[in-house]
Amino acid sequence: MAVAPRSIRTLGPSGFGSVVIALAGAIALVYYGRTFLVTLATAVIIAFILEPFVGLLMRLRLPRSLASFLVCAIGVCVVYLLGLGIYAQGTGLADDLPRYGQRIGDVADQVIDRAESLEQSIVNLVVPKRFRDQGQQQQQQQKKPRRRGTPEPPAAPLAAVPGAVPEVRIRPERPPLVDFLYSHLRPLYEVLLMASFIPFLVYFMLSWREHIYRSFLQIFRGEARLMAAKSVDGIAIMVRAFVVGNFVLGLLLAAATTAVLWGFHLPYVFLVGPFSAFLSLVPYIGLPLAMIPPFMAALAIYKNLTSYVLMLSIIAVFHLIAMNLLYPKIVGPRVHLNPLAVTIALMFWSVLWGAPGLVLAIPLTAGIKAVCDNVSGLEPVGKFLGD
Repeated sequence: MAVAPRSIRTLGPSGFGSVVIALAGAIALVYYGRTFLVTLATAVIIAFILEPFVGLLMRLRLPRSLASFLVCAIGVCVVYLLGLGIYAQGTGLADDLPRYGQRIGDVADQVIDRAESLEQSIVNLVVPKRFRDQGQQQQQQQKKPRRRGTPEPPAAPLAAVPGAVPEVRIRPERPPLVDFLYSHLRPLYEVLLMASFIPFLVYFMLSWREHIYRSFLQIFRGEARLMAAKSVDGIAIMVRAFVVGNFVLGLLLAAATTAVLWGFHLPYVFLVGPFSAFLSLVPYIGLPLAMIPPFMAALAIYKNLTSYVLMLSIIAVFHLIAMNLLYPKIVGPRVHLNPLAVTIALMFWSVLWGAPGLVLAIPLTAGIKAVCDNVSGLEPVGKFLGD
């Protein structure tokens, strides 16, 4: 007979119920506070990434506050310049949208025509000829054409119809324009409002790092303080390795993809190439996502299937090389998560936080693993998450 672990035996029914309730409360808190927590997690990750640059400036005898300000200012300028480049490419793309729309409509019509012809071929192959003839005769009998010149019967007015209820127009409480702006601009306003706090959060986290670190360790006593310090250091190392490794890998993929798309004479390669490369880094679904931008950009210029197949095959080869050869060497040694844990984490965080959760799932799970590896009693959880 199997014996339960001591932690489970000593927990008891009431203790187990308390743990379940606490876990459910934590999940509800993470779900309903997703906007705040996503902003805070993003700021923490960026602060971990920029900390080495602050330390480098401090070696030049600059105070931490000034070094933090310079690093944050340079980061904001880089993001601004990238935004200008994306805006320039996006403006040209917006001007060509009618041409792309016409081409997409033509392709959709061709696909529908081929599907209808395939359906008719299957019907001719499966259904006997006599049943097809009977079906066509029934359709012709149902479609009795009206003689030319025969006027259509006038529609009876609503008041003349017995038992008809006259139409009552109810004045809407708010104009449709107000409802549209409220429903579409409110989420965008919330996202922009939270995003505006990120530079300030990052600056204060960098400039007050020593104070925050010491104050955080003062919460713990004895051996727990050492565990907390190791956990924070492990999270910092993991986050830097994961984010910087993915960024470097994305830059390599962006350069290679942009060069290939340039050789295929695709328009807006400086927008499509990097976008396709960084979409390729999304776990599990990166390959199909990476193919969508080049495919959409090629619709306006390519009409033969060979060009599409050749271009998408090269992008698929780049993705496979990056994920199977480069990713394990650049990112894998620091994360140490097994595929099952990664899959469950992606499902869990994407359900709670949507697209931001899909992006932050791996660093958050790896951070939880770093804490479990350094806290006594949670080592089995770290081993379950690890590889």
